[in-house]
Amino acid sequence: MKRVANYRLTDSHIKKALNAAAEIDARVAKAVNLTGLPPARNRAHGFDSLAKIVVGQQVSTRAAESITQRLVDALDGELEPDILLCQDDETLRSVGLSRQKISYLRSLAVAVVEGELPLLEMPKMSDEEVLQRITAIRGFGAWSAQMYLMFSLGRTDIWPSGDLAVRVGFGRLLGLDERPTPKETEVFATPFAPYRSALALLCWHYYATVPHDQN
Repeated sequence: MKRVANYRLTDSHIKKALNAAAEIDARVAKAVNLTGLPPARNRAHGFDSLAKIVVGQQVSTRAAESITQRLVDALDGELEPDILLCQDDETLRSVGLSRQKISYLRSLAVAVVEGELPLLEMPKMSDEEVLQRITAIRGFGAWSAQMYLMFSLGRTDIWPSGDLAVRVGFGRLLGLDERPTPKETEVFATPFAPYRSALALLCWHYYATVPHDQN
């Protein structure tokens, strides 16, 4: 597990991208003035980060962190696919994982070990190819793949239009009366390509920091 050498979704890129997006729509500039720039979220590239996406599905951030730490401890400090596959379900259940998540983690581990998910080659793949590779694994949908593309591979034009907080934050940023649908969110963001990863970060930041009555 390591950082991607050509990781591009940096603080510097986010600033430049949102400046460019503000030239497209002044409402972006207004949002940045309210919230400040969203920080980069550089995560490592590898099995560890993908496994953490599974652990974090449908639980709070705090719960995910707690379960992940117990899982790492149970694996003697190394969240690696071959080590995980050597554990029985009872051990994995004891750290707080559901049967479904155990199944997903095993599918992920097998895909990595057998080369179905070639982690070393992924930084060289296109966004679409990475999306296809990850979503082919049981338990990984488009959102999971998009999170990995953004935060582990540093891709700069990813737009998770199905993410609820992105939709709410984007709707508030645009001054819409109602939350946009995923399709509307996709369409409304089209003019902002190729800056949509930074825009998504801003939408999350806006959703988390600006009370609704300040929109």
